[in-house]
Amino acid sequence: MPNIILNKSNKQVKGTVNLTGSKSECNRALIIEALSDGKVHVDNVSDAADAVLLAGILRKTQESRVKNQEVLAGEVEPLTTHHSPLTTVDIGPAGTAMRFLTAYYAIQDDEVILTGSKRMKERPIGILVDALRELGAHIDYKENDGYPPIKLKGDFEQLTGKINIKGDISSQYITALLLIAARLPQGLELHIEGELTSRPYVEMTLAMLQTAGIQHVWTDNVIAIANQEFATTSLYIEPDWSAASYWYAIAALADEAELFLTGLTAYSLQGDSVITEIMANFGITSQFKDGGVHLLKEAKPLSRKIFDMKECPDLAQTVIVVCAALGHEATFTGLETLKIKETDRILALQTELAKMGVKLIEKGQVYKLDCSEKFIPESMFINTYHDHRMAMAFAPLALIIPQLEFENGPVVEKSYPAFWTDLEKQGFTVQSIG
Repeated sequence: MPNIILNKSNKQVKGTVNLTGSKSECNRALIIEALSDGKVHVDNVSDAADAVLLAGILRKTQESRVKNQEVLAGEVEPLTTHHSPLTTVDIGPAGTAMRFLTAYYAIQDDEVILTGSKRMKERPIGILVDALRELGAHIDYKENDGYPPIKLKGDFEQLTGKINIKGDISSQYITALLLIAARLPQGLELHIEGELTSRPYVEMTLAMLQTAGIQHVWTDNVIAIANQEFATTSLYIEPDWSAASYWYAIAALADEAELFLTGLTAYSLQGDSVITEIMANFGITSQFKDGGVHLLKEAKPLSRKIFDMKECPDLAQTVIVVCAALGHEATFTGLETLKIKETDRILALQTELAKMGVKLIEKGQVYKLDCSEKFIPESMFINTYHDHRMAMAFAPLALIIPQLEFENGPVVEKSYPAFWTDLEKQGFTVQSIG
């Protein structure tokens, strides 16, 4: 994969950015669409690689069912009643797709081996598999217990309508279960144990289900969804607030910044929209008008010292890098899930920040930046660790470091394929090498 050389001749940014649809919203919507027997349609499908991959897998699954049914019976029945031959589905590095498809295939009649990249085989899935087995799914591990690849045998028969699941590991496990809940004969009563990490992502899931006609009751730590039918509707995918966060970071490190991000609204399902509040600490004002959000950089002294990222962990790398670049010795909490993402994001941050003399010190579940030995190198090589967010979180450093080189530039395609092109449109010099 080619590397990217990135630099910026000045520290001013001004222009308009059109962002892709939200990967988080889109992946949920695609599963809802597949479960709805054609009643739900998805509009503004994201061009993020993960979403494109998931859409393709679901489309091929449905096509194979239809073809198989035509051979067996000469007619097409509802998708959930078909039985297809054993197939292998490779989702590569798409973690959300792995979690959501595990739950999706668990209640189908398809026999499927679900696998992925080398890193995917290192990312735990045991908590979700245990919950699905308890519900009645037949799932076996093909290599290592608790990790992909897995074999889903079909022939689901629900054993219980009540299960417990830990809330402090990954909200994607909870979302995966909620997405299939209305299709379970007994419905689902999900008891969340302990503190719920990334609560906005669970709220996003429930809001999208509600738009699709699926009602729920959330009382204390219990979310209940009865067996019910989907409504005929469309789900519109908003622009991606996670992608927007990198432009907020660019504005924060610029001397002057006036940016317009189209399509974003103040009332979003996405938890990462909290970036407006976080970046206000860095002098970035957000004004919603003209069908998007206007960003303006204003002089403001930095004062906030503690950032709790529990409900927006995908913003952590972005905010940590901005603080490091500004020499702001902030403290961070709520980073527990970062170690099981595309890479161990804590270790990756520590390794890359050390290249500019900054330490990210871990003490229990609290992380503190030590900028006492910070320096600005003439150039810096950024290892991306096959993680799209490592590349995009470090890209704003081009405003303070004369030249950056990023390993594996195309890694951004996972969530924001146009990232380097959009930077170029805003005056960055982007060169692909190798």
